Amino acid sequence: MSTGQTILLGAVAGFTIFLGLPMGRAKTTSLRLKTFLSGISAGVLAFLAVEIFEHAFEGVEGAIDAARKGHAGWGRFAGMSAVYVVGIAVGLLALFYVMRALAPKEKQSVGPGAMATSELDHAHHHRRREALHLGMSIAVAIGLHNFSEGLAIGQSAHRGDTTLALLLVIGFALHNATEGFGIVGPLAGADARATWAWLGIAGLVGGGPTFLGTIIGTSFTNDYVFTAFLALAGGAILYVLAELFAAGRKMDWEMMLRGTLVGFLLGAGTELILHVAGV
Repeated sequence: MSTGQTILLGAVAGFTIFLGLPMGRAKTTSLRLKTFLSGISAGVLAFLAVEIFEHAFEGVEGAIDAARKGHAGWGRFAGMSAVYVVGIAVGLLALFYVMRALAPKEKQSVGPGAMATSELDHAHHHRRREALHLGMSIAVAIGLHNFSEGLAIGQSAHRGDTTLALLLVIGFALHNATEGFGIVGPLAGADARATWAWLGIAGLVGGGPTFLGTIIGTSFTNDYVFTAFLALAGGAILYVLAELFAAGRKMDWEMMLRGTLVGFLLGAGTELILHVAGV
């Protein structure tokens, strides 16, 4: 398989994320359904977090095993551990500080008494902006994760393992199709509809890194880079999950938990497809 073919397949794997994004145009008036949809988004992300941290820690475990057996120095273990810890910290805290700085500010209400119609409209507009803001945060977190997937595709092809590269493309394409819904899940909770332009940008942010990672992965292999981006993605997803669960408690906690269960099982189902395929 040529480099050009590998990159094209990486693009296909990444942009299947657009399959789930049109759900961001749907509207519903049921609070329970809104919360359930947000819970599915959280469940998909929760499963991704489990998967990401498992794969990221494999690099640390491999480094300590190699050091114990004398195949590598302890410096490699220290380096991999530092990359793992710093990656999680940066993904979690940097995203928090950036999103806090960019978060929409709510105007103070003026005048006593009942809230005016204009104030109600403003409150709805503010909730919509917050939902779009959180959705884009999810896209960023997923994008970091998908960059590592692209690296895996590119590095497999670079090593000459064409079969594995193809299996990764198929598996990640199926997996990414569910991630699109994870991005637009918070919009349902705020009764917000995204514009097609917003959905396009979110798709590029979330799915585009798979394409970029594939390009880089075909050029070189590096365990530190691979672990770093997995850890970054894991930390970012932890931040997003905290936001989703905080919003879910204010809406309908029972439906949030039910949706989370369904979303988690949906993520597990796509992982089983990968396992059956031998990835």
